[in-house]
Order: sequence, then C-alpha cells, then structure tokens
Amino acid sequence: MTSKAASSIMESEMVLGVGSWMVCSMGMLIFNKQAITAYPFEGSLTAMQMLFSVLALLCGAHRSIHIGSRKDVLRWSMVVPFFSGMLLTSILALKNAPMTLVIVFRSLSPLISIVMERFYPEPLKITGKMLGAIAVMVFGAALYVSQMDRSNLLGVQWVILNTVFAIADRLLQRLMLAKDQNPVDISKTGVTLLNNALGMIPLLIVAVCTGELTKAPAAFTALSSTGFFWVGMSCVVGLGISYTGIWAQSLISATSFLVLVNANKFFIVFIEAYLMGTKVLTRRQIVGAVISIAGGIAYALVRQQIEQEAAEQGERQKLLEEPPEATATEISEKS
Repeated sequence: MTSKAASSIMESEMVLGVGSWMVCSMGMLIFNKQAITAYPFEGSLTAMQMLFSVLALLCGAHRSIHIGSRKDVLRWSMVVPFFSGMLLTSILALKNAPMTLVIVFRSLSPLISIVMERFYPEPLKITGKMLGAIAVMVFGAALYVSQMDRSNLLGVQWVILNTVFAIADRLLQRLMLAKDQNPVDISKTGVTLLNNALGMIPLLIVAVCTGELTKAPAAFTALSSTGFFWVGMSCVVGLGISYTGIWAQSLISATSFLVLVNANKFFIVFIEAYLMGTKVLTRRQIVGAVISIAGGIAYALVRQQIEQEAAEQGERQKLLEEPPEATATEISEKS
C-alpha cells in the first residue's frame, strides 16, 4: 500500500470516527435530557445505560473483545472512575440546567486540558493564536452567563464538575490509546466493555447512598410509553458514544477531541431554543453561545496546524539523526 493510500484511509477513519462521536454526542444530550425528566433517578438511569452496553457488547461484539493482560486492565481501571463520574454529572447537569448552559461551559475545557497535557511524554507547544481562541471562548461564555436565569445556578456546579471529569477521562484515554503515547493492549470494544462493566460499581454505590434503589423500581414500572422510549434511546446512544468516544480519542489528541465537537453544538443551541422549546434564550445569550462555540472551532483549527507542524518537525529530526549511507568508494576502501 502506498503512503498516499494509507494517508487517505487514515483521514477517512478520522472523519468517520469523529463524525460518529459528534452524532452520538448530540443524541446523548437530547435523549438524556428527556430521559432524566421522565425517570428522575440519575444513578440508576446511568447504571441501566451501562448494563445495556455490556449486554450488547457481550452478545454482538464478543469476538472483537481483546484484553492483553491483567496489567492492562489495572492500568485502564484508572479511567473508570472518571468515565462514570463524567456520565453521572452529565445527567445531573442536564437535570438542573438547560443543554445550552452545559455546552457553553464545556467549550472552556481546553483551558484546563492544555495545562494537563504538559505532563504528556510528547506535549504540543502553546501559541498566541491558541490562547487568543481560548480568550474568545471565555468571552462568549461570560456573555452567556451575564443573562442566565438564577434558577440555573444549581446546574452550574454540576456542569463545572462534569467538565473536570470529562477532561480527566479524555486525557487518560488519550494517554492509554494513542500510538504515540503509552497505549494498553486492549481493543476498542474491550475498553468499552471495561468502562461500562466496572463503571456500574460506583454508580450502584451512589444509588444505594441516595436511596434510589428503593424508589427506582416503582418509578420505572410507572413510566409511560413515551418515557420508555426516551430511556431506551438514551441506552442505545449511550452504547454508541462509549465506543465512538474511544475510537475518536485514539485518532486525535485530547484537546482536539474536546474542541472539534464544538461544531455540533450549533445544532444543539438551535434544537433547544427553536424546536424543543424547553429554554427561552435572550439575544445576548445566543450571541454568547455562538461566540464561545466559534472560539472552540478556531482553537481546533489552530491545534490541528500545530500538531501537523510538530509531526513534520519530528520527521525532519529523524532524517537528521540517521547516519549517512556509505559511498561506493568508502565500501571499496573497507574491503
């Protein structure tokens, strides 16, 4: 296979992986928002989504599950608490705040992510353009919050906590999946299975501590057909986001992953404000959300350019370090 053909295949996989995650991410926000309204028990709802993913993987994708060793499982288990925390706090954020607030605050995640990536074996450099794009995101978020309803203040703490969990989850996944870092010998379906199987444990503990387990069965049986639909679809999309998130994370950097998905947030703002009618946004809030999301997209483009330049510089460095080939005269003199 030629280098051009290999490059084309890699680009196609990147587009498909990131695109699939974006679709699942948008669906997850919408279906979770409806599901937690119909079934207001976040711990057991998230555990149900994980159980569905585990059963689906064992029944339909067991042949592709590969786990190298116990050491790999122990290493990957560091990701599990952050994965569970990210899903649980996402549900809590959607329960107490509009989707637009959630996505605006998530746009600020690169601010923390680029600091944490300094501890990577091969961190990328920080440029003025990168910091400028982050400043645009912060300005947009501040504009949105300036006219935020006070009733959403409870949701802010969950959104911030969710952002922290999401950053830690993506950084650890990047470190253990990317070929240029320190990857584990586990297939994508394998890590998806571990995330969901082990992730149910802390969620069940939360459900016991909050008393959900005594109330959840009656609430589940009392669900309407529409409620069952929202809960069921949240489980299906949860399986998709578990796999596609790992797939996309193995193809691009953690920061790029966190900001490239900003593009689909335009659709979420439009859906919530104009189609679902669950949130009335002021003109300033819409402008702030658009500015913050646009800053995220600008950041992604800058980041992509930096990554490309770093890769090209690495190739040039390798060529310089390689010893020169011996000439025909030198070979004849040695012989």
